[in-house]
Amino acid sequence: MEKKWDGKTKGSLWGYKFFILCIRIFGIWVSYFFCFFVATYFVLFAKKQRNALIKFYQKGFQFSKSKSIWFAARNFNLFGRILIDRLALKTIKRKHYTQSFDNEKALVEMNEAGKGGFLFSGHVGNWENAGNLIGERITSKINILMLDDEVEKIKNYIENSSEEAKFNLIPLKNDMSHLILIHRALKKNELIALHADRTLPNQKTFQFDFLNGKAEFPAGPFIMAHKFKVPITFVFAVKGKGTHYNLCATDLMYNSESPEQIAEAYVNKLEQMVVDNPIQWFNFYDYYVN
Repeated sequence: MEKKWDGKTKGSLWGYKFFILCIRIFGIWVSYFFCFFVATYFVLFAKKQRNALIKFYQKGFQFSKSKSIWFAARNFNLFGRILIDRLALKTIKRKHYTQSFDNEKALVEMNEAGKGGFLFSGHVGNWENAGNLIGERITSKINILMLDDEVEKIKNYIENSSEEAKFNLIPLKNDMSHLILIHRALKKNELIALHADRTLPNQKTFQFDFLNGKAEFPAGPFIMAHKFKVPITFVFAVKGKGTHYNLCATDLMYNSESPEQIAEAYVNKLEQMVVDNPIQWFNFYDYYVN
């Protein structure tokens, strides 16, 4: 079983082409229907990802084996729907989506403070969908820090087949050049969004209790946020009924004592989100260290 995330998006170019055409011609709900069959395929044949989810539910939630399998199957299906939403939100179909926002004033306050800030999120629900929606409601000056390792032909096809996203991308690179781009963005009162729930090989980590086990979290994002001394909030977007998304943000954190303090607060919020939305946990590798 995979112990680390490899930083790459799974899926074929044919699959992306099919669902983009399906969304455009037949709409979102017909695409959801076809998604069921794709999800069933992955439940049957994506052995590593399926087993990782089953183990997560067994250890993290203390579910039985049969209940864990059922939750893993539901997880795959919902993940497929969220990927369809990811595509649809970049097309004219985005008018069919609605959203609610708990504590939206935190982001308004951050934007009006004029210092920029960090939006920490994780792989619960879908941050890219939130980025598009926040870009329309709060500010278009959002930069998402992410590994730029998606298969290039898939990435290019999505960009050429859909409307412009409501955020910018800052690629995370080994030469640390992303720190310069982040500094420039913060100077212009722009927001930096990033995930902090996945680790890569040979990466410095912090270890915390998480649900009913211990898990590692990347230290880099928290060290970086501590050094820049700008406001921090934890933001998540989870899928509600139909085409509705529920967004939430925590109150702003200022002048943290240490990177570990930021990390601990983040892990506590992440745990709460997973408990409230167990089938929207989308880390498909062996998450626990013991």
